[in-house]
Amino acid sequence: QVRLVESGGGLVQAWDSLRLSCAASGGTLSSYAMGWFRQAPGKEHEVVSCIGSGDGSTYYGDSVKGRFTISSDNAKGTVTVYLQMNSLKPEDTAVYYCAAGRGRRLLAAMPFGKGSTNFADYWGKGTLVTVSS
Repeated sequence: QVRLVESGGGLVQAWDSLRLSCAASGGTLSSYAMGWFRQAPGKEHEVVSCIGSGDGSTYYGDSVKGRFTISSDNAKGTVTVYLQMNSLKPEDTAVYYCAAGRGRRLLAAMPFGKGSTNFADYWGKGTLVTVSS
């Protein structure tokens, strides 16, 4: 059983930066792709970013490309995935969810949009990011 715990959300102003963390534990973490989704009030989940296991391949949604950077730090038995968010905009306001998917399915599915949520096997509870104008 994989457990995901997000942290780092908060209230910032436009153009500020923020770094989210997702602490993953349990399971064979080296075999999971790790991703971030977000959900703004009244909207569906939106793909943010994903990092694959093994070679560290990454994917970014169009709305965050060039501003957000995903990375991971693998220690014995645990994985921490970071989402560095720069040049934040009010439209980035959302609850950000960390997700883990077995193998490469999650990473492969993300370019296809919100349906990629079906390829996440585990979810965190989310962390709220609010960007004021």
